Amino acid sequence: MSEDRKADQDSTADQGATADQGATADPDATADQDATANPDATAQQDATAEQEAAADQSDTAENVDDAEADPAGGETTSADGHADTAVDETAEVPRRRGVRQTLRTQAAALLLAAALVASAGLTAWLFLERYRPDQQTDAAAEQVALDAATSGTVALLSYSPESLDQDFAAAKARLTGDFLSYYTQFTEQIVTPAAREKSVKTAASVVRAAVSDIQPDSAEVLVFINQTTTSQENPDGAFAASSVKVGLMKIDGNWLIDSFDPV
Repeated sequence: MSEDRKADQDSTADQGATADQGATADPDATADQDATANPDATAQQDATAEQEAAADQSDTAENVDDAEADPAGGETTSADGHADTAVDETAEVPRRRGVRQTLRTQAAALLLAAALVASAGLTAWLFLERYRPDQQTDAAAEQVALDAATSGTVALLSYSPESLDQDFAAAKARLTGDFLSYYTQFTEQIVTPAAREKSVKTAASVVRAAVSDIQPDSAEVLVFINQTTTSQENPDGAFAASSVKVGLMKIDGNWLIDSFDPV
């Protein structure tokens, strides 16, 4: 009995060692044996693996699609935004240029208008300050003043008892200012009574005259006079030569005597 039991134990030990050696020596063979032993389990594992791989591929494809769609979309939006901005800026450039051009045109027009106004003002100033005074004091103006002085002198110093009122009125029409007042008083109070009482008659003539100074509104003329005076007491008359400085003022365009001073 003991020997049989021992023999069985040894046999069992040998078989276990043999199995371990087989598994260690050929693991692929062991796997093949397991697959052969359970074909349904192996097929199910393969199907599960294929499904998982397909799901992974699907997820990967979706992620790729999303990744391609989103960046593209973002870039498109950004590109559209840049394009719109570029279009706006492109449109804004001519508009700004137009505004600047308009402002420049307006500024040029204003400068031209200012230049014209300044030119007109300068012309008016030159006319009033230079040309017109020269024109009013040129030879023609001197001649007008000279004529006023000589004709006024003759009217002042010439009168007759038969026409005193007309003679004095003609003289006063050529006078102005304080001298007009003086002449009116002198002729009324002194000349008129003496001329009527003694039949005094005078006649004056200008021998020579010259303008000594002339301004646009004033002038001085030196006048040389010959005067003959007759009366009841001296019917042959008396002759006198004299000279006077005649002052003139221009009133409403007319030269009038405002002073009459013997020289």
